[in-house]
Amino acid sequence: MRRLARLAARTPADRERYLDLLRALAIVLVVFGHWMIATIYYGPHGRPDGHSALPAMPWAYPLTWVVQVMPVFFLVGGYANAASLASQRARGGDAPGWLLGRSARLLRPTTALVLVLAGSALIARLVGAEPGQVRTVVWFATVPLWFLAAYLAVVPLTPVMYALHRRFGLAVLAVLALLVALGDLGRAFGPAGLALPNYLFGWLAIHQVGFAWYDARRGNCQPTGITNPTTGTRPGTEAGSKPSESSGRTEGFARVRTRCLPMSRRAALLMIAGGLAVAVLLTGPGPYPVSMINVPGERLDNAAPPSVVLLAVATAQLGLILLLRERAERWLHRSRPWQAVIGVNSVVLTVFLWHLSAVILLVGALDALGVLPTPAAGTGAWFAWRLPWLLMLSAVLAVLVTIFGPIEARTGRSTATRHQPADQQSTSQHRPNTAQRHRWAVARGATAVAGYAAVVYAMAANSVAAKTAPDPFGLPVAALVAYLVGAGALRLLRSGWGSRG
Repeated sequence: MRRLARLAARTPADRERYLDLLRALAIVLVVFGHWMIATIYYGPHGRPDGHSALPAMPWAYPLTWVVQVMPVFFLVGGYANAASLASQRARGGDAPGWLLGRSARLLRPTTALVLVLAGSALIARLVGAEPGQVRTVVWFATVPLWFLAAYLAVVPLTPVMYALHRRFGLAVLAVLALLVALGDLGRAFGPAGLALPNYLFGWLAIHQVGFAWYDARRGNCQPTGITNPTTGTRPGTEAGSKPSESSGRTEGFARVRTRCLPMSRRAALLMIAGGLAVAVLLTGPGPYPVSMINVPGERLDNAAPPSVVLLAVATAQLGLILLLRERAERWLHRSRPWQAVIGVNSVVLTVFLWHLSAVILLVGALDALGVLPTPAAGTGAWFAWRLPWLLMLSAVLAVLVTIFGPIEARTGRSTATRHQPADQQSTSQHRPNTAQRHRWAVARGATAVAGYAAVVYAMAANSVAAKTAPDPFGLPVAALVAYLVGAGALRLLRSGWGSRG
């Protein structure tokens, strides 16, 4: 508590505390949402298995418009990435150094999960467990990695996407939304492969909104490079000029290309109304499913990859978030609530990564004791079991967070500041020339991006691999090797390799 009090006292006055609250709430909602819809049953071989309760409760589909909070996480991530990148550059750092700093917080807790699961799977195989069963357990425990793969694919693109945002403003968001719509047309009419880029375009679009929020907070609203095409000057800056039809069109164009998110109450209400209207039209008379969470048997999945309906729902969510912002900020300037938010955020990724492992441990324990309830989804017994189920899972997860949370908490402070440009680390006796520094910077940046790519590939490959494959480590060997190589390369760069010419 004293540590949290010290951290709270050192919080900068201009920090957008509301975003920290949103991050914590988003992850907590994901965890409780997964637990809430889980239905456990005994399979044909007499072993516990599970599936989603949503197909048995179609009346709950509209509720997924509230509990589908992945867009909130990407929104917060966009703001946080823009803020940390700007801070890194203000200190004289570079984009590769920023990437390495972000990788520490994201990959250290993830590596702990991967190593523990791979080691446990190997031990289980050695003591005679069935290979397919081991893989099924590990597959379920690593379901959170598919979401993390999407986020890790977006992070390395932040320097480029933020530069585009600074140049073209919200026009970048409009282009990304259009690309998502084109991908949806591919899903509807073919070829279906046109929708695959939506895994990137959809989350990038929401990530860009975070940039716009950051610029609105900093008052950096006008994109760079907007000039009058006739005079070469910015609108309204011509000496002695009078408003004309041409200058009016130019000013209107500049407003369209603003870099700032509209933060007014009126804008928030328009986002809610517009987002809901589009979502209702596309899911009612339209071809999209109502649920924003995957339902087995549905022809389309609104979240994998993101669809235009998910973007519409995210717009409505954004409007609601903006409506509550000022009141939430005032509340978070009280000591106790802010300390609680800091505490949750210090281990929030650990909570997310291990919450399905908690399910495995609890189900295994109850099954071993012969007291595992298996009520049918949507029945009165199933709803009555929800409260003790959630309480017991919370207790198991609390133990896991106690064990593995310190790994994340220790990496809470940015490691990016340790990576100074090569010319700042060189001594007077050995200072590399400009060409050498440039070559090292390029090599370092390329290695960092390759490390991210290897990790994303590993997580994606694990997610799409068969969940009964007889893998010796419970993970596809190629995916495990790619992950260890990618994470190892990033760790090597963080230790200082490649920062000297």
